Amino acid sequence: MGALRKQESLSTGKNYGCPEPDYRNYRLSRTEWLLYAGQGAGYLAVMVYVFYRSAALFLLLLPACILYPVYMRNVLQKRRLEKLSLQFKDAILILASALNAGYSVENAFASSAGELDRIYGEDSMISREIRLILRKVKMNHPIEEAMKNFADRSGLEDVRNFTEVFTAARKSGGELMKIISRTAEIIGEKIRMREEILTMTSARRMEQKIMSAIPILLVIYIEWTSPGFFDILYGTMMGRVIMTCCLGFYCLANRLSAAFLNIEM
Repeated sequence: MGALRKQESLSTGKNYGCPEPDYRNYRLSRTEWLLYAGQGAGYLAVMVYVFYRSAALFLLLLPACILYPVYMRNVLQKRRLEKLSLQFKDAILILASALNAGYSVENAFASSAGELDRIYGEDSMISREIRLILRKVKMNHPIEEAMKNFADRSGLEDVRNFTEVFTAARKSGGELMKIISRTAEIIGEKIRMREEILTMTSARRMEQKIMSAIPILLVIYIEWTSPGFFDILYGTMMGRVIMTCCLGFYCLANRLSAAFLNIEM
């Protein structure tokens, strides 16, 4: 829960409270490092028990548990970017609505900040970013520069695209409201489609996790109910070769199933 709450804040770990977080990098706190390293050790213990039944091998591979926090850091960073993308979608739609209502650009941003506070809360990523843009504008920074700063730190293509269109429309003196509204509609629809795909595949992702656990649980169940049933696989060279092949196929199947469900737009 702590990691999920941090996704709503400006940053995580040691970056907490920083006025301009870099969403392209996710820093784990010391507690998270210890937690995920412990989880990695637990997963390693189960895998070694199922496929090799060797305490010596577990101790030999134990330092590799440091890789699991690195993996989880990437997972949490991806989740944070997905959450920021969804919040940004609502932000640009609210901004476009305010511009169509006749607000100036600065007032439209101020109005959007209030709406986003009500939807996501004042501590949400997008609310703080909008307020950060407003503070920079009050300090006589061009709003285009403030938005570009956010786009660079966000690591999101949609934010960069919107910022480029917004900047070009302001400089060209064209129909800003129409251009921004159309751009917000296109980007918002793209993000909505991505959200729908994630929703439609969520059940399949859960099924994939369950199917990945079934072989492990089945081996443990048989071993506990029929002790010695798999001894030949752990006590002979041929048995260890077979179990190593099984481990390879198991990892390959997990990678393929995860790749099938990883739909990028």
